[in-house]
Amino acid sequence: MGANTSQVSDLSDNPSLKALVGTESISENDPFWNQLISFTFISPTSSGDSKLLEEAVIPLAKTLIENNPRTGNFGALVRIFLGRTKELKISTECQDQLFIWQAHNALFMIRCLLKVFIREMSEEELQLQFSYQERAPGFCSEDLLEELLSNLVHLIVEVPLLDITYRYPQIRLVKTLLYNFIRQEKCPPPATHIFEPKAEGGLLYGLASGVASGLWSVFTLGGAGSKAGVDQEHNHLPLSNQSLLLLLVLANLTDGPDWPNPYRQAITCFRNTQDTSSLPVEQPHTFQINFNSLYTALCEQQRSDQATLLLYTLLHQNANMRTYMLSRTDMDNLVLPILEILYHVEERNSHHVYMALIILLILTEDDAFNRSIHEVVLKNISWYTERSLTEISLGSLLILVVIRTIQFNMTRTRDKYLHTNCLAALANMSAQFRCLHQYAAQRIISLFALLSKKHNKVLEQATQSLRGRQGDNTALPDYAQDLNVIEEVIRMMLEIINSCLCNSLHHNPNLVYALLYKRELFEQFRTHPSFQDIMQNLDTVSHSLNLCFFFFFSLVVAQVSQRNSEKLSEILTSMLANVW
Repeated sequence: MGANTSQVSDLSDNPSLKALVGTESISENDPFWNQLISFTFISPTSSGDSKLLEEAVIPLAKTLIENNPRTGNFGALVRIFLGRTKELKISTECQDQLFIWQAHNALFMIRCLLKVFIREMSEEELQLQFSYQERAPGFCSEDLLEELLSNLVHLIVEVPLLDITYRYPQIRLVKTLLYNFIRQEKCPPPATHIFEPKAEGGLLYGLASGVASGLWSVFTLGGAGSKAGVDQEHNHLPLSNQSLLLLLVLANLTDGPDWPNPYRQAITCFRNTQDTSSLPVEQPHTFQINFNSLYTALCEQQRSDQATLLLYTLLHQNANMRTYMLSRTDMDNLVLPILEILYHVEERNSHHVYMALIILLILTEDDAFNRSIHEVVLKNISWYTERSLTEISLGSLLILVVIRTIQFNMTRTRDKYLHTNCLAALANMSAQFRCLHQYAAQRIISLFALLSKKHNKVLEQATQSLRGRQGDNTALPDYAQDLNVIEEVIRMMLEIINSCLCNSLHHNPNLVYALLYKRELFEQFRTHPSFQDIMQNLDTVSHSLNLCFFFFFSLVVAQVSQRNSEKLSEILTSMLANVW
């Protein structure tokens, strides 16, 4: 970096860099700038190389911070870069690609300096670094920082080979970032070079390809030419990853005092390219994108927090995308990765788990989704290792994973809101339960049994604590609060079971069988004041069936061994079909 510098160790002794950060102001017309940005420097290809470069740049940047108020050399460097980017866009007939190389080098230097600036100073001080320049008293400078950011946005937008333009730069940027995420392009091979001659494609292709190759290195810390290693293994799609992160940052910026965030508006309004209706005038930020490609990318990339956050953002805020997703016949491609996140809850951070759970909560608000997931039959789910599931519906698998998440939370994190969201998703689905897998039905009752046992344990602890407190003024654990939380969860479980029995009893013989087999679990709650109303509903459903049938079947359950449970289930299915 700097004229003819090729190694990090040479930076501190480079005369051009010393002049840049020194005490003398350098005019923008000075040939010095051409010399400064005409260098060949191997960009860092790993986090270790990046750290070495940053350590070498820090003393130079600190010197520039001290001298820049008098020299304005940093502002001059930025203006040199802006001048090169203007040439980049208008000189399409120029055969010399020198300005591509120089624009790349100037931007690389600005990035290295700004990284130190941002760490060393406040926002106000950083903004002042862009305003310093050689000028007469009273001269008002342009807003150089705003111009730089605007120019970078235009560069990001114009690098891809797309010939579509839109009304607002923000819309173009959002669409470009989305397409970067969709395409999932890998780094160019190490042999790629911005000066490599192209046999075909003409000058325009060569210019665009050269810009893409050079700026790729700037935006990805040189990842384009890196060797296979730890960094690449964890981030083998740097352009897609960085585009997604930038998109999420822009979308979550707060609204201005007089106008809403245009990036968020663009994300919430875009529509499918298959939608042939005219774009609404009242939504100026609307654009079109291929929903099928975006859906496929979202299904494939749910391993990362940021992809899950994008999926949540689109489901929550973009009605067009939500409607499209819910209309898909291959929802298992989207739901399975979300369930896998929840299944491996102990390996995920809490934010990722919460986001996955909220996505399920949004999906289960749709009745058509709740019906369709019980029609999708899955075979041999490799990541579900608790029990071999050779064949199970997507709905039953969803129930199993959510119940497992609840049980994990009960024993580990004890997060009340995680309980609430899990149970809310089950409650949304309960009226549409269909043909529940035997194991799913058992787990529903097992969860209720676990809650019942926990309720009795806390109640016993509270009773013993009150008896043993005589004369002891030490603070007692808040058993009342614990009981309230457990009873709230038990009530939600009873409501889920009641909803299923009221709406689809004859579709769920396995659940009815599990209820009859463990019917003693519910006896203690019949007289409990917190559950009397819901237990009365359950009794009403039970009495609406033939009482003689239940008496007969109870005898069968008591007499037949457990190994004949499948036969009992068949008998029960037949009886439900005839009685209900």
